[in-house]
Amino acid sequence: MVYFPCAKINLGLNIVERRADGYHNLETVFFPVPITDALEVFTMDEAFPLDSPCSLKVTGTDELCEEQKNLVYKAYMILAQDYKLPRVFTHLHKGIPSQAGMGGGSSDAAYMIRLLNERFSLGLSIEQMRGYAARLGADCALFITTDPDNPRPLYATGIGEILEPLDDTWNALQGKWIAFVKPNVAVSTKEAFANIKPHKPKKNCRDVIMQPIETWQEDLVNDFEDSIFPQLPVLAEVKQSMYNHGAIYAAMSGSGSTIFGIFDEEPTFIENEYKDYYNYRYAVK
Repeated sequence: MVYFPCAKINLGLNIVERRADGYHNLETVFFPVPITDALEVFTMDEAFPLDSPCSLKVTGTDELCEEQKNLVYKAYMILAQDYKLPRVFTHLHKGIPSQAGMGGGSSDAAYMIRLLNERFSLGLSIEQMRGYAARLGADCALFITTDPDNPRPLYATGIGEILEPLDDTWNALQGKWIAFVKPNVAVSTKEAFANIKPHKPKKNCRDVIMQPIETWQEDLVNDFEDSIFPQLPVLAEVKQSMYNHGAIYAAMSGSGSTIFGIFDEEPTFIENEYKDYYNYRYAVK
């Protein structure tokens, strides 16, 4: 059984206040995109001489992560506390760039919960799966219901775990092209939040994306850009390049370091201009 954890972008991201527990309340609109990892699980024979209940192999990336610190492993373990799961071999192949603000690790964790629920007939509801996912990370719950083939935005509040669907008639991105460029730099989420100055936005991002897309450039913001762009000016340069090439809207996703741009026409320029960086483009159906 193979699942394909998908990435997301943030259509606006406002950090509205720091909480007493040290976390931050935010407002954002998540939108799933068809950049994916691949996740496969095999039952391990009881005779196999391995102590680990979830043996994890990660390919497709040079990033090293201890098995027990990987969110896929943690997703298995959190379900194993409440359900009798067999030992498994797990293969995660990375296609979503790391430290990109696109939710790759969170998606992997959520899809592991989905996969285990289906593979071993655990009978978990969507809300139960979201509950487990939220214990692993702020935006993990988002990916319990994402489908990049039928992308629907979700408005998120709290630390990202309170999710609300938008009006089913919303189709602002239908027929548009989205381009992605991730320069060879990384952003520490911890440092990104350390430098943020929480404040209520002039306009709520949920309301802004209901406006004509031509108004987004003025009204739709990612609060992390103010603190991260001065540290990593290449990100600001890529964003401006998107606009120079005709983007209707461009922004950093999450806490970085991916810049995305929305276009009326196919943005072929990224292949040559950013051939040394991760780049991707697709048309929204």
